[in-house]
Amino acid sequence: MSGQDPWPSALPPALSRSELALFQHLVEAEAGIHLSSAKSALVANRLSRRMRELGLTSFAAYHAFVTARGNEAEKVRMLDSLCTHETSFFREPRHFELLRDHIFPEWSAQAAQGRRPRSIRVWSAGCSTGEEPYSLAMELLEAFPKGSGWNLEVVATDLSTWAVKRAEEGLWSLERARTIPQVLLRKYMLKGVRTQEGLMTAGPELRQFMRFARANLHAPATWPMGPFDVIFCRNVLIYFGAEARARVIQGLLSRLPETGYFFLGHAESLIGITAAARSVSANVYTPRPGPPLPSRE
Repeated sequence: MSGQDPWPSALPPALSRSELALFQHLVEAEAGIHLSSAKSALVANRLSRRMRELGLTSFAAYHAFVTARGNEAEKVRMLDSLCTHETSFFREPRHFELLRDHIFPEWSAQAAQGRRPRSIRVWSAGCSTGEEPYSLAMELLEAFPKGSGWNLEVVATDLSTWAVKRAEEGLWSLERARTIPQVLLRKYMLKGVRTQEGLMTAGPELRQFMRFARANLHAPATWPMGPFDVIFCRNVLIYFGAEARARVIQGLLSRLPETGYFFLGHAESLIGITAAARSVSANVYTPRPGPPLPSRE
């Protein structure tokens, strides 16, 4: 192509309804994510930068490029660009209180009685840039410190390769520290110096039992091997269509034993989706029958 900018205007080309429909079908087929018509501006803005890099002048041309045979890497890149990465440390604090005050003590007592092994596996499904899995790791170490005889593992996955890389790096702006309790911040996070001034990084105690990978919740073959004792899949399934959401939930529940716990986001519920799980607290479920856990209120 010539050296001329294919977009003489600073604005990206318009995204037509038919072009939006192409990406709606593609994204739902590949990732289970439903893009409503209200997302038209978001889709246009997030894809237009890559289109400019490629010298493509229409969204239809970019769709053809993404779906061309052998272009899987570009498809992954496209999905990355459309992912939402809103997150924070200890988001929805009641979930961490439930782990700290009820679930972890219950497991400790069971292990002392020889009723469960001294091992815990946690899956953060939709880990974004890592704040959630590192929050889980801090809570685990507080309850089951090094030398206590417990084997711990936190598996963190996301659809976005960019997000998984950021999470594995374990490096954030100091502004992100505001939601971390001070005692945990001082104990498990390191303040950056010199070239990393203004940043913080996860300490080695956290990193030693964490594992990161890309996984597509719409493609169970990419999921980590179960079973898990805890699965966090919060504020992810709200972006899925109803059928895809139900399939993913059934699959995630199948990765839990009867004593496991499944955590959803504050706006999510299993009501009307499955009868295979019982609510034990707000947005928290278990495959095991039994009464709700005690309320703190």
